[in-house]
Amino acid sequence: MKAKTFIDQIEVLVRSGKGGDGKMSFRREALVEFGGPDGGDGGRGGDVVFKASEHVNSLLSLYYDPKCFAQDGGPGQGQKMFGKRGKDLVVPVPVGTEVYDVDTGLVVADITEPGQSVIVAKGGAGGFGNVHFKSSVNQAPTEHTPGGAYEERRLRLELKTIADAGLLGFPNAGKSSLLSALSSATPKIASYPFTTLNPIVGTIVYDDYAKIRMADVPGIIEGAAKGVGLGLDFLRHLERSRVLVYVVDMAGTDNREPWTDYKILHKEIDEYSQELASRPFIVVANKMDEDAARENLPRFMKETGVNPISVSCETREGLDGFKARLRAVVNPETKFHHTHAVAPDLSEMPDTTGDEIPAEALKFATFLKLDKPKAKSHPSRGNIH
Repeated sequence: MKAKTFIDQIEVLVRSGKGGDGKMSFRREALVEFGGPDGGDGGRGGDVVFKASEHVNSLLSLYYDPKCFAQDGGPGQGQKMFGKRGKDLVVPVPVGTEVYDVDTGLVVADITEPGQSVIVAKGGAGGFGNVHFKSSVNQAPTEHTPGGAYEERRLRLELKTIADAGLLGFPNAGKSSLLSALSSATPKIASYPFTTLNPIVGTIVYDDYAKIRMADVPGIIEGAAKGVGLGLDFLRHLERSRVLVYVVDMAGTDNREPWTDYKILHKEIDEYSQELASRPFIVVANKMDEDAARENLPRFMKETGVNPISVSCETREGLDGFKARLRAVVNPETKFHHTHAVAPDLSEMPDTTGDEIPAEALKFATFLKLDKPKAKSHPSRGNIH
């Protein structure tokens, strides 16, 4: 049986640690006439924590180990010693994971930032030892409390890929080829449908180091919003996209009509989510290196009223125009340290081949922080400058 390689939905059972019991103990020591109570408190139970990790892109590990149990707290000891605190169980999950309570259906957490931590099951408090119940009228208390109960709940995790742009298209439309041509992602590319079986994210990097994340999902066919094909399982990975990219096979491979494909795609997205369908979108006419594509383009524009961006992944024609259009819609943040800076013209950079680098050349090193440092106060003057 072929092993699973990608899981984006899973139910897990989480259980925090039980608090340790408080201790009932009295001091017994030579030459000490009145020892008194000295029972310590129990340790707190461990928490179950979900933490977003950029090194995890699937819920596969939880598929094989769906029980997440934290460590119980240790019981209190004599001589007022506290019990050991239960160790937290930190579970790495992909960025973009939504957590739901199975019993209530309510959202427990939406984990969208790298490093974000969410406690999904809180450990029980440690019990009190009998030292807490000592008073002037109760000098030999035997009371002590048990540790707090653990918290157990069944959770449903759903992964929704975080990307600025989502690629939409029929099988064999060339989405994977487009992603491969624009980023360093290496999706599977072949001449048969459904080569992409799980979402793949690539990053487009511009000259000024601005970045746009683009996601490729399995091909959508007619009826996807109602569960036909793979579309229903993966359409949710587009819900976080700021812009949709409709990739149309303008060559009409397998006797398809590009204008009909576009209308079906738009209809499926509208049936799945009207809010998603109302977001900004870009239409890409792919495979424009083929004669059939050039013949179909005028009719596509007439039938749909859309003027697409013509590209060819084979000849790389039109890719720069698509990147520019995508950037104008997404408007990513540039990575220059100076927010007002414009990408310098490298033709104006002075010669740096000598033994010393000219000071004027430093302004072309945009990775350096050249801002004037803030003045520091003298230790004897407090915060007065």
